[in-house]
Amino acid sequence: MTENLAARVRTLTKTYGSRSAEVQALRDVDLDIRRGEFTAIMGPSGSGKSTLMHIMAGLDAPTSGEVWLGQAEIGRMPDAQLTLVRRRRVGFVFQSFNLVPTLDVRGNLLLPFELDGRRPDVQEAARLESLIDSLGLRDRLTHRPHQLSGGQQQRVAIARALVTTPEVVFADEPTGNLDSKTGRDVLGLLRDAATRHGQTIVMVTHDPIAASHADRVVVLGDGRIVADRPRSSAGEISAFMLSLEVPS
Repeated sequence: MTENLAARVRTLTKTYGSRSAEVQALRDVDLDIRRGEFTAIMGPSGSGKSTLMHIMAGLDAPTSGEVWLGQAEIGRMPDAQLTLVRRRRVGFVFQSFNLVPTLDVRGNLLLPFELDGRRPDVQEAARLESLIDSLGLRDRLTHRPHQLSGGQQQRVAIARALVTTPEVVFADEPTGNLDSKTGRDVLGLLRDAATRHGQTIVMVTHDPIAASHADRVVVLGDGRIVADRPRSSAGEISAFMLSLEVPS
C-alpha cells in the first residue's frame, strides 16, 4: 500500500556527462521507504548513495524514472511547487552544515519558519526548546556559525532539520564531524524522531556504528542496490560489508 510509504523511487536512473564521458550514478533503482522508518544507506564512494538521497529529497532531478514523496510525484515537479514541498515536508542535514553565516544559532533554528512566513506554534516552540537542551546549544544561541566548532555547527543543523517535525528527514553523514558522545546523542535524536514522532529518517553513512541505530540498512554498489537488511549490530554490518567486498 503506497499510503504507508513516505518516499519511493521506481526504475530510477541518473546519468552525468555524455557519450565517452558518461557516468551512470544510478541504474534502475527501486526503493520503498516506509513511514516512521529509520533507513541507513551505505556503500563505497561513487556507489550512488548521496545521489540517491539528493534525488529523493528533491535536490536533484533524475535522468529517468519516478520519484515519490508520499502521494506526490516530485521527479518532474515545477520548481516553485517543489520548493514548497521541500520547505514544508522535508528536513535536511548536510555534511557541510549549510548554516547562514549572518544569523546566530537561534536565527538559524528559526529559519525554516521564517522561510515559510510564520512563527512556531506551541508544539513547535516546545520542540525547539527541547532540541536546544538535548543538543547542548543553550549557551550558544547568540553565537554565529564562525564562532562554533564543527561539531556545534552540525548540532545546529540537525536541530534545524528536526524542529518543524517534517515528514522525512534526509541526513548526509550527520555524525561525520562529531565526537563519539555527541554522535551518539545525535543518533539517539534521529532514532527518537522516528520512534516517538513518527518521522521518517533517511541517513547516508559510512559508519557501521551509526547504521546500527537504523531499522534497515540499504547497501549500494555501482549505482545499484546490492543488499537490503533489517536492523543489525555494528559488528554484523561490518562483517556483511566485508563479505560483499564493499568497504564501509
